[in-house]
Order: sequence, then C-alpha cells, then structure tokens
Amino acid sequence: MIMNLPTRPNQILGPLIVCIVSITAFFFEPLSSEYFALERSWLSSGHYYQILTGHFLHTNTTHLLFNLFGVVLLWLLHGDDYRAASYLAKFSLICLSLSLLLYFFSPDIEWYVGLSGAIHGVFAWGCIQDIENKMKTGWLLLLGLLIKVLSEQTYGAGTLMQELIEANVAVDSHMFGSILGIIVGICSVFLHRNKVSRTPASKI
Repeated sequence: MIMNLPTRPNQILGPLIVCIVSITAFFFEPLSSEYFALERSWLSSGHYYQILTGHFLHTNTTHLLFNLFGVVLLWLLHGDDYRAASYLAKFSLICLSLSLLLYFFSPDIEWYVGLSGAIHGVFAWGCIQDIENKMKTGWLLLLGLLIKVLSEQTYGAGTLMQELIEANVAVDSHMFGSILGIIVGICSVFLHRNKVSRTPASKI
C-alpha cells in the first residue's frame, strides 16, 4: 500500500491541515495550552471550544513529532480513501465525541492534549475501509489495534512514553478513539452502500 502513494491534492489536504494547525499551536506554547487545552472544567466554565482545540496541542516537541508522524503514516496507509472535506469532518467528529467520552467516563483525566486519541480513531476508520475494499491487511491492522488497546487497558502504556512526552499517557483516549473510529468507519460504509444502491444504472 505504501508504494502507491496518494498524491492528489484532495487526498493530502486534510492531513496537511491537521499538521499545520498542530505545528502553529505549538509555536504559541505555553499560551496555547493555557487557553485551549481540554480541561475538565470546560463545561462549567463555558469553554466549549476546548473539546476540539485540546486535541491539537502537545506537551513538548517529542509529543508533537510522534503525533505528526502518526498522521503522515496513516496517510501513507489509507490516503487513497481520503477526501479533504470528508477527512476533516470525520476527524473533527472523532475529536468532539472523544472529548465527551473522556468527560463522562474518565473522571480521573483533568487535563488532556494531543492527537493520539483521534489518530487511533482515524486508524480504525481506515481499517474498516480496507476491509470494505476486500483488503486482508485491514483485518490484520484492526486486530493489531485491538491488541494494543487491550494491552494498554490491562498493563498501562509503560513509563518510556510518559518520560518522552513529559505527561501521563491517556490510554482511555486510545480506547475511545478506536471505538469511535470503528463506528465512523461502519457508518461510512453503510452510507456509501446506500448511496450506490440509490444511484440509477446508466443507460446504454
């Protein structure tokens, strides 16, 4: 899959925007995190924008580079299925839904930044798309993702990554992101199938 690089502008634009926004926000640290990080008080304080903006912030350069690499890697794997508007809509939906799940089901997380949860969601969505396209690698990638998430839920993320990014790894965000990505992927498949079935057959 990596050999056939997605090169059309519409395939590149979505991930490029995510990377540019993240890099720009990092240049304004620590001011960015002070106002735009996802805090547990976002609802009571009326800072609703944090449920989206928090995902584009990072604790340090290593954290940023890891996540940018993830965005680019997923583009290499699944970029043939990317369309800028669709990618950004799905990415934003995963971010917003993930923030809500963290708020309601992970009360121990008081402060959150980073793309990793959303990246897990985009990865899961890509796996579902691969499966729909009859690619056996889709099942293997999805299985690998599920094993990773289950391992993190059971044993944690380890200390090395925490030391590198200078923060605790929010493993719940990886789990919720993966679940959301699977849901988004399945919904996308059914919507596409429904659209195809409603398209009139061409007359010869």
